[in-house]
Amino acid sequence: MALLGAIEAGGTKFVCAVGTGPLDLRAMTRIPTTTPGATLGAVVDWFAAQQASQGALAAIGIGSFGPVDPRPQSDQFGYLLNTPKPHWSQVDLVGTLEQHFSVPIGFDTDVNAAALGEHRWGHGQGLDTLLYLTVGTGIGGGAVVNGDLLHGRLHPEMGHLLLPQDPIADPFPGCCPFHGNCLEGLASGVAIAQRWGQPADTLPPDHPAWALQADYLASALMTFTLVLSPQRILLGGGVMAQSALFPAIRQRLQAKLQGYGAIPQLLATEAGYIMPPKLGDRAGIIGALALAAQALARHG
Repeated sequence: MALLGAIEAGGTKFVCAVGTGPLDLRAMTRIPTTTPGATLGAVVDWFAAQQASQGALAAIGIGSFGPVDPRPQSDQFGYLLNTPKPHWSQVDLVGTLEQHFSVPIGFDTDVNAAALGEHRWGHGQGLDTLLYLTVGTGIGGGAVVNGDLLHGRLHPEMGHLLLPQDPIADPFPGCCPFHGNCLEGLASGVAIAQRWGQPADTLPPDHPAWALQADYLASALMTFTLVLSPQRILLGGGVMAQSALFPAIRQRLQAKLQGYGAIPQLLATEAGYIMPPKLGDRAGIIGALALAAQALARHG
């Protein structure tokens, strides 16, 4: 099988790997995200060393923090756009790799990559429509629709959906610098820490944070369910390590739908409609491998 390179480009670290799939990851490293020159230089050097020891790469996939331009026909394909990450706006990720490696390069958001990885090797296998939402430091979403990653003018920005908020029950103004009380502003790991004064992973299971969290996520999933009608919803990210969130979200989504459509009955009988990703915290890097495999097939 073809040897593939994968990059999960994050705001704090770049995870790089080579392999052929989730059961054959031959090497992996983590490179701190500092300046574009230093970070991408280290990425190039690592892949060059892997080619020398493992053999030639057939393709590379990049799943990146955003916003990005994932449209191959665009003059800015492969670029980070105006990101709040200092010094990284207008950085040409794909172009930098192309200067050193003459192979097809797949490129998308990190959450779209995770959705693709789950569709190819995880809990999305055999499905036409899949939603993947990561709930961690921030919140982002990706989707596969009719077997293809969802794009439009750019890519989904599901974390910035505006939510109903009861200012008496939850007076927290939100932490999103753009929208305040959007989904990310109310339900991200940063929001939880700011609202309650301690990180999510230190809160006990019976803390009132979790009921509020389940309600906000259920509100968001109601919108995504009605718009995309996904066959399955996967919820990843560090905040979702609180496993009690899953049944609470299912119950609240069922209540919010108030019997409309087929989903309330599905929620009542099948825990597999809303579930964790099969690939766990490797969904992003495995998804980047899937982007590489997709790019190789399209250039084949």
